[in-house]
Amino acid sequence: MNLISLENICKSYGEKIILNNISLGINDGEKIGVIGVNGTGKSTLLKIAAGIENYDTGNIITSNNLTVNYLSQNTSFDENSTVLEQVFRGNSPVMRVLREYENTLKALEKSPNNEHIQKKLLDLTAKMDSLNAWQMESDAKTILTKLNIFDFDAKVATLSGGQKKRIALAGTLITPSNLLILDEPTNHIDNDTVAWLENYLNNRKGSLLMITHDRYFLDRVTNRILELSNGNLYSYAGNYSIFLEKKFEREELNKALEDKRKNLFRRELAWIKRGAKARSTKQKARIQRFEEIKNTEFEKANDKVQISSASTRLGKKVIELENINKSFKNRKLISDFSYIFSNNDRVGIIGPNGIGKSTFLNICAGIIKPDSGKVHIGETVKIGYFSQENKEMNESLRVIEYIKEVGEFLKASDGETLSAATMLERFLFTPEMQWTPISKLSGGEKRRLQLLRVLMSAPNVLMLDEPTNDLDIETLTVLEDYLEDFSGAVITVSHDRYFLDKAFKKLLIFKGNSSIDYYTGNYTEYMDKCEIEKQEDEIKEPSKKDIKPNYKENKNKPLKFSYKEQKEFDEIDDIIAEVENKIQVVDSNINSAGSDYELLQKLFEEKKDLQEKLDYLLDRWTYLNELEEKIKSAKCQD
Repeated sequence: MNLISLENICKSYGEKIILNNISLGINDGEKIGVIGVNGTGKSTLLKIAAGIENYDTGNIITSNNLTVNYLSQNTSFDENSTVLEQVFRGNSPVMRVLREYENTLKALEKSPNNEHIQKKLLDLTAKMDSLNAWQMESDAKTILTKLNIFDFDAKVATLSGGQKKRIALAGTLITPSNLLILDEPTNHIDNDTVAWLENYLNNRKGSLLMITHDRYFLDRVTNRILELSNGNLYSYAGNYSIFLEKKFEREELNKALEDKRKNLFRRELAWIKRGAKARSTKQKARIQRFEEIKNTEFEKANDKVQISSASTRLGKKVIELENINKSFKNRKLISDFSYIFSNNDRVGIIGPNGIGKSTFLNICAGIIKPDSGKVHIGETVKIGYFSQENKEMNESLRVIEYIKEVGEFLKASDGETLSAATMLERFLFTPEMQWTPISKLSGGEKRRLQLLRVLMSAPNVLMLDEPTNDLDIETLTVLEDYLEDFSGAVITVSHDRYFLDKAFKKLLIFKGNSSIDYYTGNYTEYMDKCEIEKQEDEIKEPSKKDIKPNYKENKNKPLKFSYKEQKEFDEIDDIIAEVENKIQVVDSNINSAGSDYELLQKLFEEKKDLQEKLDYLLDRWTYLNELEEKIKSAKCQD
């Protein structure tokens, strides 16, 4: 069923055409990823589909039952609201009844025999049932916990920018809709949370339209890719890997057609130059054909971001950390850590948000000092630091002025001297854009400009803090190629699994409690190692206390119950019922836990263990009942 159709949509900002007569239909169940170079109008397309941005011409047709939830890159927040209030901002009736129920419950505790309060509580209970408020509150707390937000009563004003964006994501996910529109949902969340979001969106019913530069995420979630290029929209059935194959085929076809057009144009041009006179109808037709060939244009492949590798000489001594310790607000982030970075190191830093990764990078760069220990930086080291924030950007400057502050020329590795204007063109900033104030650039264009500024300084040690946030896939691909040829050390904090796999051969893993592990290999290899270790630990673990019989299956056993299996078969229904009751109790405790962070963590872990046990018991129940049927069948045959 079609949910929404965009027909011949056009959108311009000044003289710049963003969307050029595009059409798009979204059907129920489609999971669509939108990609393209930053500044091509991806966010504009999402806003038009969400109904919050006007378009110049065209038409939009929606089904009667369309409900849309939209996550913006720049969500507005009520700084005085609590986390839970902000999550339910789009569903205020639920939030009002939840708060009223809590206040009435407190009043009843003070006056347990008050009939008026008792009746009000019953009415509110019925109202909460009708609004499904119990389940929505439970789901909201579960999602917030998965996004590493545990204090549900904290004021929004006290939270970091990353935490606020995760709250906005939770609010979007919790509100029912049949079309979910997400603009960069994977920014500012760590690898474990991205994996959880992948699973959530794969299991979610309804349609999805999203922008993300996470290539693994696109591969695992989407079943259709939309590419915006030069104002045009191209649709590809399949995930990101299939898109790459089909895009290559399209570009090769266009290249062949363009070559054919050029050859024909040369022949017709030679005929015209020979002084052909338009005396006959045939000659007039040929001249008209020449004009048509001249004016015909096939779609060209996007301009590529080009980065010339250039760096200053780097000596043997790079950065040495000696027994580093660092705490923040009485919380130990780094404990007695030592490491020596070599001049060709490619080190990726991973771990949950808020665990000290950026602090560690700032210590390596000499921006902040450790509480104790020593940081030795080599004399020849020239650090290029690509930070998460654009706070240092003077947005009143024009693009070219911002780059020229660092240097007007860059000597590339091949000896070529490149001007700031030339480098800007290689970064897809046209001569007209170079004189545009930075304030008028998109978020992705600002990030691309900031990256160029770092590289224009010709560093020999690159420090990148979440470089994949807001950079488009094409820029990321070229950055990865650049890092391969870069003559120097690269130290990067990132949650982009594809980027970590492609560009890094060593990992520092921040695990919490000031623990930092070291691993030689890329991200996928590390995760495979963790999975093997987990499976080995599960094999070594004894059976759960509540499951006394040994559940290991012997494929060669005769068709009869062993003593233990018979006992297990007789008891398993009661055990399953007992575990299900425990899960219900835990769910009830979660709903009444409020903002007790430690208790909530404990309850969610307990529910996870119980759910795993229930899943295992249900598998055993299926096996035992099938075995009983086979035994009965065998007896009948005898």
